[in-house]
Amino acid sequence: MAPPDLPNDRSNDPGRRIRDAAERLAPHLVALRRDIHAHPELAFEETRTAGIVAAELARLDIPHRTGLGRTGVLGVIEGGRPGPTLAIRADMDALPIHEETGLDYASTIPGKMHACGHDIHTATLLGVGALLKDLAPMLAGRVLLVFQPAEEVLEGAAAMIADGAADGVDMALGFHNQPDMPVGRFGFARGACLAASDRFDLEIRGKSGHAAHPYAAVDPIVAASAFVAQVQTVVSREIKPIHPAVVTIGSFQGGTTYNIIPERVHLKGTVRTLHADARDAAEAAIRRLAEGLQATMRVRCTLDYQRKVPPLVNDDRVLEPALAAVRAQFGEVVDEGEPSMGAEDFAEFAARAPAFQLRIGSGAPGRDDRLHNAGYQPDERCIPLGVQALTRAAVEMLS
Repeated sequence: MAPPDLPNDRSNDPGRRIRDAAERLAPHLVALRRDIHAHPELAFEETRTAGIVAAELARLDIPHRTGLGRTGVLGVIEGGRPGPTLAIRADMDALPIHEETGLDYASTIPGKMHACGHDIHTATLLGVGALLKDLAPMLAGRVLLVFQPAEEVLEGAAAMIADGAADGVDMALGFHNQPDMPVGRFGFARGACLAASDRFDLEIRGKSGHAAHPYAAVDPIVAASAFVAQVQTVVSREIKPIHPAVVTIGSFQGGTTYNIIPERVHLKGTVRTLHADARDAAEAAIRRLAEGLQATMRVRCTLDYQRKVPPLVNDDRVLEPALAAVRAQFGEVVDEGEPSMGAEDFAEFAARAPAFQLRIGSGAPGRDDRLHNAGYQPDERCIPLGVQALTRAAVEMLS
């Protein structure tokens, strides 16, 4: 389907101009989203998706670079006057989930699905690019359209930044569809809105032996079980109660059969925090518990602890004008919410420039409202609404 031409409307009402253009473009954006949804690609595999993005930017005559952060795309829209640089970021990768929605445009690739709505995000930012290209003479500054790979593994933002995607950025906007919020509503949280996410791998090595003679072995399963129980005290006894934190063991692997004490056990875990001192305390405690396990359980522990992304902090210098723009476009449709212990590597951009992430309602009655779920179905009406919100924010912030 050929995209509609956007009329060269010089109305003095930017809200109406943005609304009308977004509504005209909506069918094309929905078609792009469904194409991307049917062909999901995992982290750093987004070559087809990046190709769609690059083709759309070329059609819009938006200069762009490909291959940033391996599979990322960066578009540049120059305003009519000098001013600051605003980055608007969307993520492109899918998840290793087998889709069970039964939709006509469901994933054609077994075991892969856009179960977090990054297909929605990619289509939305393409729409924002189309509108801002038309509105560029009004802008004082420039806009970077950041199409980022590998958010789900929390590595794509850092990879794009290493290739220059954040160079010269003065402020940044991110966004995420919110299926537990109805279409037509927008949300935000002040300050740290998403958690730092760290992860660890712990190998506990004992001495294998016969299940009938445990005294002749050193059982790593018992030691690992003790660690799993002890690590839950990190939150309850080592971190201030008013500082949210979560420690989760997501994988416990060891042993092969009933009557053999194994040689080793592998644990995988995550640590999520909103405050720097809680992040430091959790890491120190986990390291100490692993060391103590060696002394008390006669095992050898090898801990690989990795800090992945910092908390995502919404800066009022971007939050306030962005929310004012959303209200100017839609009225009082903005709800203040609570921080989430989820993580987002848009935090890497926010660590380098004042930033804000907008929550865009994508839920509808009777549809699954859980992210990362095989039945996830966001309401596509959120696409043109997101286009309007982000375009209006960019216009107001660069006016």
